[in-house]
Amino acid sequence: ERRGLPFVRYADDSMIFCKSKRAAMRVKESITKFIEGKLYLKVNKEKTVVSYVRGVKSLGYSFYVSKGKCQLTVHPKSKAKMKARLKELTSRSNGWGYAKRKQKLKEYIRGWVGYYHLANMKRLLQETDEWLRRRIRMCIWKSWKRIKMRIVNLVRCSMDKYQAYMWGNSRLGYWRVADSPILKMAISNDSLRKTG
Repeated sequence: ERRGLPFVRYADDSMIFCKSKRAAMRVKESITKFIEGKLYLKVNKEKTVVSYVRGVKSLGYSFYVSKGKCQLTVHPKSKAKMKARLKELTSRSNGWGYAKRKQKLKEYIRGWVGYYHLANMKRLLQETDEWLRRRIRMCIWKSWKRIKMRIVNLVRCSMDKYQAYMWGNSRLGYWRVADSPILKMAISNDSLRKTG
């Protein structure tokens, strides 16, 4: 603090930001001496490293430099973990009904966005939103198990009978159908938004 260096501390972990590698090495040496010599605490030499800010992971965040300033972003591992959790929550194998699945999804997304609100993640949220809508469409399409059921439901969603028949008999995989213009029209973004 006295040196005017920006730092982050959480429980036993801390990060100190310096302008150069040389300065960081000096700070590491002096801080280690202070912690071990004055506070009589052991510093973990393996975890205490000097590193360029890009690629460093802390509490699920990582860092990048833009216009000379250090910015926060969501670490790739945290993104992968989030996507895996969304897959779990939208999986039909968990035996949840529609209402419970919707509630669990809302709770998780709200909590996740709240935790990472300091990060620049506009693009990530847009991409995740698109991916999640496609996944929800896929789950709905899967739930219309039989050809007859698919045709009936497509007609209910304002598709004409011919298109409903053609797509109801489609041999394309679930994921491909979920991204098709026909299913995007049948289960539009607006209808997904209205149902929560």
